[in-house]
Amino acid sequence: MTEPRNERAPASSANWRQSLDGVVASLHTSRELTHNIRQNGRIRDLPSQQALVKVLARLSSALFPTHYGQADLTLESIVQFVELALKEALELLEDQVRRDLLSAVEHDRLTPAGLDAKAVDIVARFADQLPAIRALLVGDLLAAHAGDPAAKSFPEIMLAYPGLIAIRYYRLGRALYLLGATLLARLISQIAHSKTAIDIHPGASIGEGFFIDHGTGIVIGETAIIGNRVRLYQAVTLGAKSFQADENGTLIKGESRHPIVEDDVVIYAGATVLGRVTIGAGSVIGGNVWLTQSVPPRSSITQATLRRAETPPG
Repeated sequence: MTEPRNERAPASSANWRQSLDGVVASLHTSRELTHNIRQNGRIRDLPSQQALVKVLARLSSALFPTHYGQADLTLESIVQFVELALKEALELLEDQVRRDLLSAVEHDRLTPAGLDAKAVDIVARFADQLPAIRALLVGDLLAAHAGDPAAKSFPEIMLAYPGLIAIRYYRLGRALYLLGATLLARLISQIAHSKTAIDIHPGASIGEGFFIDHGTGIVIGETAIIGNRVRLYQAVTLGAKSFQADENGTLIKGESRHPIVEDDVVIYAGATVLGRVTIGAGSVIGGNVWLTQSVPPRSSITQATLRRAETPPG
């Protein structure tokens, strides 16, 4: 059997070294003139994912020192360790918040001193929320331990469950999002996505005792609202069904377009819930269900029940 011949791109008419100056000049023209995407045409110091990875690591070790910091900490050394971790995290974060503000249209009129003061204020208010964020994360940990019969211990969940990593990053990013550091929050969600394959937009509102089991492929959209003690399995999508556009055809931003999931709901693997629908409290949504309508509290929705509902009588 003859192997198919590999197709090759046509050879360049000139050695690339000879045309390099022209390519560089054309890119300069595109960057500075014809396709300039800089805000107000200015060069900006953008936030760094590498710096945010360090911030998240330091914050995690401050929240849970022996799990994400040093296992050999003592009662005497743990306070000093947390203080140092927080100092390093918040100093790095302050610079990143300033870069976030610099990239936002609404802050174009702020002076450098004004940007610095706003960044300091955001980080101070973020730091004040860390005890409450830790309390939420402990609730998420307890929900995972209670909801998964395979979970043998808290350390196992904290160190080996991707769902808890995604939730930890979400809750930290969510606090920054609400304080106005929205680009940083989105970058944090992307870091979590790359580590866990779980995509939670920081604009989503998620209540207490949230449990993600397995988690790979979960997508939670920007305007989703999730109540307390909700459990999601892998490949669940809480997405938008359609997008409204203005008279020019541009999509309207900020519209509420994702589901509301009330308290004590369980959504099993592969289910897709689209649009601003409400899943009533205590409901169970079965695996691989495609749902675009609201369901009342304590519903049990499977593919079979949906097919029966769609089949006309007689």
